[in-house]
Amino acid sequence: MDLMVLTVVVLIFLLINGYLGYIAWRRTKSADDYMVAGRETHPFIMALSYGATFISTAAIVGFGGVAANYGMGILWLVFLNILVGIFIAFVFFGKRTRRMGHNLSALTFPEFLSRRFNSRFIQYFSGAVIFIGMPIYASVVLVGMARFVETTLQLDYNIALVVMAAIVAIYVIFGGIRGVMYTDALQGSIMFFGMIFLLGAIYWMLGGVVDANQALTNLVNIVPANTTAAATTTGFTGWTSMPALGSTFWWTLVSSLILGVGIGVLSQPQLVVRFMTVKSNRELNRAVLIGGVFIFIMTFGAYVVGSLSNVYFFQTTGQTAVQAAGGNLDKVIPTFIAAVMPLWFAYLFMVALLSAAMSTLSANFHVQGTAFGRDIYETIVNKTGISSVRVARIGIVIAVIIAVIMGFILPASVVAVGTSMWFGITAAAFLAIYVAAVYWKRATKEGAIAGLLSGTLVSLFWIIFGYKKTAEPLGISKALMGHSTIITSVPWPTVDPMVVALPVAIIATIVVSLLTKPPEKEFVDKCFEGIDTAKGK
Repeated sequence: MDLMVLTVVVLIFLLINGYLGYIAWRRTKSADDYMVAGRETHPFIMALSYGATFISTAAIVGFGGVAANYGMGILWLVFLNILVGIFIAFVFFGKRTRRMGHNLSALTFPEFLSRRFNSRFIQYFSGAVIFIGMPIYASVVLVGMARFVETTLQLDYNIALVVMAAIVAIYVIFGGIRGVMYTDALQGSIMFFGMIFLLGAIYWMLGGVVDANQALTNLVNIVPANTTAAATTTGFTGWTSMPALGSTFWWTLVSSLILGVGIGVLSQPQLVVRFMTVKSNRELNRAVLIGGVFIFIMTFGAYVVGSLSNVYFFQTTGQTAVQAAGGNLDKVIPTFIAAVMPLWFAYLFMVALLSAAMSTLSANFHVQGTAFGRDIYETIVNKTGISSVRVARIGIVIAVIIAVIMGFILPASVVAVGTSMWFGITAAAFLAIYVAAVYWKRATKEGAIAGLLSGTLVSLFWIIFGYKKTAEPLGISKALMGHSTIITSVPWPTVDPMVVALPVAIIATIVVSLLTKPPEKEFVDKCFEGIDTAKGK
């Protein structure tokens, strides 16, 4: 009976998504419609689409599992998600990006950077970074959803992976960004109410907010499952406190998980493009509150539930949450829900997670497709027009196939790692030149290229040779240098690539710009037209 109810609910959910995708397809008549929704999106839809794209199964399943291992110190990421990901992004970057994107007739993030600095190289190189690098993020989102389906329904993981990718691909290929944003609004609403219920349920189950948090604090002598050394060595100080400053635990939590995602959100191409889908700054102002509330509930809820799951599992099994999930961080939230919640809620929450995965996947596949069609293909062959939409659709198919293949071969506990890696890569590659593009009129094409190349290459180098979580499984550093990382002394193997690469990109952008000829005043005036004077336009 329960399975029949779930089947009916999921079918209704998919049919509604299909209908929204159909409406989007009917309203998509041009490349502008396919890539920036005709620049006329309602602020409610834009805010929910931004939030639903930002928050995925990576946040709920992946970072919920991370919270189960690191405790409530991860809540600093909620603060950065709202301060940087919503307030600073919308108020200080969104308005300038929207206006400048309109001035330059830019339809994608790489095209925005390219036209701002008058460089075709920036467009196709940025497009290549997105098309080649983003599959790691798309694949871990797929993994997060498939793991929940596997745990809840006892369905084969591989089948869940393929079916999920196919459903999302269909409405993204035909509906473009309209299809993505319309379905995001529906999916975001489902996610929002599902997380409120789950957060309330765990506090009710553990005796209320005060008792639940105190019980977690009392587990101070229970060391996280993957900690092999003494707590004093790793830096673990308790589940409701930050790790010891400068310890390996602190560096991993702060540099990779908090800063990597908290700062990296500013340069996410799938999020930046949303600023170019609204017609005025008023829409962005209205979207701030909606987006802020949505992000707070989703991230705070996931991280608190992940942390508090330790209390439940310790009281019932004598294990930490990660131990109860078999050592796989990606299975903590699914295991908790399967163990504690009634079956009907597990099924309904699966629809919420389906929504979370579909909203982010659709945005990822769309931005990879446009990177392939608009930013790589069009720039190289020097052609524009509706052909780029056809090539973008081919790019989406390729992106889906790559994501599914990676989903088959990625290791356990990869969702949060893959997410922070992608956010860090984009921050290293794009953030310095993005800030320069919208704020520094003196920035030059040469400076932008220097920042883009140095940030990308240093980030890639550190991923392969410096950061233990990626360098060790890749094995390249071990084969060439004899060590899993080139620097073995603490804390360097736990320092995120973004922390190393972003300062290099910033310095390169500034120094090279100051050493090269300033851009023509007429060109700069065109880029910044109306930005400093128009408040609500």
